[in-house]
Amino acid sequence: MLDLLLLITLAFCLFTDIKYKKIYNKILFPAIIIGISLNVFYYGLIGFIKSIEGFLLGLGLLILPFICGGIGAGDVKLLAAIGAIKGTTFVFYSFIYMGIVGGLISIGILIYQKRLLKVLYELIKGLFIFITSHCLIMPTVNNNPKNKFPYGIAIVIGTLATYGLKVI
Repeated sequence: MLDLLLLITLAFCLFTDIKYKKIYNKILFPAIIIGISLNVFYYGLIGFIKSIEGFLLGLGLLILPFICGGIGAGDVKLLAAIGAIKGTTFVFYSFIYMGIVGGLISIGILIYQKRLLKVLYELIKGLFIFITSHCLIMPTVNNNPKNKFPYGIAIVIGTLATYGLKVI
């Protein structure tokens, strides 16, 4: 039942993120509440703790990218919902795989836009500044809509990869 809840949640979030560029609270909040409730029903207090820890880990893993403007609040809450439904280990692996998928999608977009070399140059320049001065300069986020994609795609694919690789 938890797997079905997660798959339904992912399907709705993928649809809304692609179509409207939003992941809605009216999908996420019920998924979180039902996920926690089902974990309590199936596993008691241990299930409650597992859900809350997963929720907090999912929230914590994406809070810094959100604060820096790299992703939206819906993405953060979606990963928190995944954690509330499936727990810490599952949400951690989903996070790893979504990062890989998101990186590959970003590289594909940069290649398509013929900007990959420029971005790599800026990345190497920033790394050089960090190494030589021990000063981390936060990159500015380019909010041009052409440069963005619905990150829910990467989250969904990363989560499905976690299922596919039998990480539970």
